[in-house]
Amino acid sequence: MTQSTLKSEFELSGIGLHSGEQTRVRVLPAAVGEGRYFVRIDLPGAPIIPAKIEAVGHTALSTELVGIDAQIRTVEHLLGALAGMGADNARIEVDGPEVPLLDGSALVWVEAIAHTGLIPQASQQDSTPSFVLTEPIWVRHGDAFVAALPSAQTRFSYGIDFEEQAIGNQWYSWSPEVESFATAIAPARTFGLARQVEQLRQAGLIKGGTLENALVCDRSGWLNPPLRFANEPVRHKILDLVGDLSLLGTLPKAHYLAYKASHNLHVQLAKALNSQASVVLHAS
Repeated sequence: MTQSTLKSEFELSGIGLHSGEQTRVRVLPAAVGEGRYFVRIDLPGAPIIPAKIEAVGHTALSTELVGIDAQIRTVEHLLGALAGMGADNARIEVDGPEVPLLDGSALVWVEAIAHTGLIPQASQQDSTPSFVLTEPIWVRHGDAFVAALPSAQTRFSYGIDFEEQAIGNQWYSWSPEVESFATAIAPARTFGLARQVEQLRQAGLIKGGTLENALVCDRSGWLNPPLRFANEPVRHKILDLVGDLSLLGTLPKAHYLAYKASHNLHVQLAKALNSQASVVLHAS
């Protein structure tokens, strides 16, 4: 199967959502089969952290990856951008503990990837057959769930439901074969609820969150309009789902369906898919 990597490198910097620290990220081409991986260049020995499901650590309001001597937090938007744009192999050098939030979406990452461009890479020698999903996989917690359903077309459908009237109940269904990731999903920004801000800050989270890098809603409406889409929040949830599922490397063709889910549920689904793929491919 042909893979792709970046034509050349690019660099971006900004503030981390949870750490509040300024970090610089350099994204470089990688060899065929290397996949997407992070390198903590600020630490002794520049430890590598693979962007794989086995490396997932904490999943509280972001996805963290853990290597032998290092971790990297809030990886989902950058990984979603690379996967959504078709960059299979990429070396991601970071000089701090968290990927910067930038404007709260994946748009700036996508624009940098598009500007740099991609190049196809020769097929791998390994002829292992790709995993085909034949039975639905469901992961539930209370009334929240995420699922992968056998489908002839890749599709992501997501639903959210909030007390805040400005958000309310939203559903969106996106197929990469119909709409581009760059225009339909990447621009959707992260969002939060004003009533939760103080509690999250006391818990040591969202130290870098501002009205410039996150949409914030209270019971009277949005504090920092305008929105880029009428349903921007649910589109952002699809961005998070794409980023989290990208930890599988290659996604099986399926209809991915989620409702009121979280990074934790996304990752549980990815782990379930990974386990089933291992069983099927070992048996074949």
